[in-house]
Amino acid sequence: MNQFKTFFLMALLTIILVMLGGLIGGRGGMFVAFIFAAVMNFASYWFSDKIVLTMYGAKEVSESEAPKLHKMVQILSERGDIPKPKVYIVDTEMPNAFATGRNPQNSAVAVTTGIMNLLNEDELFGVLAHEISHIKHRDILIQTVAATIAGAISMIANMAQWGAIFGGGSEDEEGGGALNLVFVIIFSIIASFAAMLVQMAISRSREYLADEGGAMLSGKPIYLANALKKLTAGVSYTHNNVNPATAHMFIVSPLSGGRAIFNLFSTHPPVEERVRRLEQMSNNVR
Repeated sequence: MNQFKTFFLMALLTIILVMLGGLIGGRGGMFVAFIFAAVMNFASYWFSDKIVLTMYGAKEVSESEAPKLHKMVQILSERGDIPKPKVYIVDTEMPNAFATGRNPQNSAVAVTTGIMNLLNEDELFGVLAHEISHIKHRDILIQTVAATIAGAISMIANMAQWGAIFGGGSEDEEGGGALNLVFVIIFSIIASFAAMLVQMAISRSREYLADEGGAMLSGKPIYLANALKKLTAGVSYTHNNVNPATAHMFIVSPLSGGRAIFNLFSTHPPVEERVRRLEQMSNNVR
């Protein structure tokens, strides 16, 4: 179901992009803007592992430095039938973890010192299974493609607004130009906002899939469910110096926020729902 939802949302982003292209009156402008956005996001995707790991001061650790951590990653990688990712530790009290890398052959798993201090071995195993699932299903690629399309939409929306303001319709009669100007501006704003919401929805769908995939890799969904409960409380009590652009990478959102309407703008699904689904999976495997 979440795979279908991701496909549908990606198609929706493409439709929004095409419609915006028509607004600015030519495929040429849409093509140039899309290529520009694609190049920026491709570069970000290609170097994403180095950028993010450097941003948070992550240190690669050897098997002798973190034998238990390496053993868990080794077991889960073998179960997921992927090459073993590199293992990093981030020195911060914030209890969290993330995976990065452009494909399973060039991937890394990073955990914070905070998460290692907070969770027991079973719970940490569940968290690592979630991150290995992200790598196995190439979620970083999917989210980068979504960001590329959403970025192109935002860029074209800005082009359409400025084009309407400075080129729009002074020769039209009976206020037609003014009406067209208002339409273009309103549609561009709505399209840009919708693209942001769809991109976030894709991120949330991939989190649900990683929860499910991680639960199957670990064989114990309750491990991850218990970890999420602890992590949510732990993150809320620590100072989280996190770049909002990378918030979607972490297993739980490092940014504070409430419920209801705030969930609409979150890159992560509600933790309560994630835990409920995992506990249901745990009951089904007994």
